Amino acid sequence: MDLYHKTAYNISKIITNKYSTSFSMGIMAFAPKYRDPIYGIYAYVRLADEIVDTFHDYNKQELLERFRRDTFSAIEDGISLNPVLHAFQKVVNEYNIDHKYISAFLDSMEMDLSNSYYEKQGYDNYIYGSAEVVGLMCLKVFVDGDQKNFDELLEPARALGSAFQKVNFLRDMKSDIEERGRIYLPGVNSSEGIDEANKAKLEKEVEREFALALSGIKKLTPGVRMGVYSAYLYYIKLFEKIRSSRVSTLLKKRVRVSNVNKFALFLQSMIEVKVLKTT
Repeated sequence: MDLYHKTAYNISKIITNKYSTSFSMGIMAFAPKYRDPIYGIYAYVRLADEIVDTFHDYNKQELLERFRRDTFSAIEDGISLNPVLHAFQKVVNEYNIDHKYISAFLDSMEMDLSNSYYEKQGYDNYIYGSAEVVGLMCLKVFVDGDQKNFDELLEPARALGSAFQKVNFLRDMKSDIEERGRIYLPGVNSSEGIDEANKAKLEKEVEREFALALSGIKKLTPGVRMGVYSAYLYYIKLFEKIRSSRVSTLLKKRVRVSNVNKFALFLQSMIEVKVLKTT
């Protein structure tokens, strides 16, 4: 079984590396014991996201329902023949991740199958399930069973997940509208309704969430602090580029941070994290 466990985690690592260079760099900055569990979480949520975003030639509803059933069967049985689900169930069971977080995540994925836009309450629910609970799953790994520490860092972890997701929404505005027919600005139901005012409103939310998130990052264990901080710096840089771009620009092209700049930010995190906890 040890070989199968390791193989499942290795496959999750491959998926993470293929889909996200920024998160891959951040995970590599973790102490070794944290890496496999986070690969397991990332690959799982990535697979669910692919079902709703890219598997256009298949019955997405049926695939997602099967994925949900297979997820909880794997958790209950403690094994899955799907390596991604096997790695994920291992993380869930070893770190006692609350099943309500998983259900909330899958509920948000299901919302994407039918919703093209969201009013405020639905939008908040979607953010919670698609991003905040993913941060809480990772936090369960980071605190390694320390419930008091988890409770202390819960709100900053939610804020970081929410900020990351909202930055993604602004970055991916063009592809979300053109390829997936979705708009992730509360109450906006057409591209014509996107203006500088509602962009600025979302940006203010992101600013507040990043500030709260940083207060939590400072309190993370040294084994993961640098990795999370490097991801934070990457998203701050991305956010700065988005904030300086007009809506008309975001509707035409996807804002990016080059790999060279990503590496520079990673080096910056190595320097700054040494004094981060005391600032």
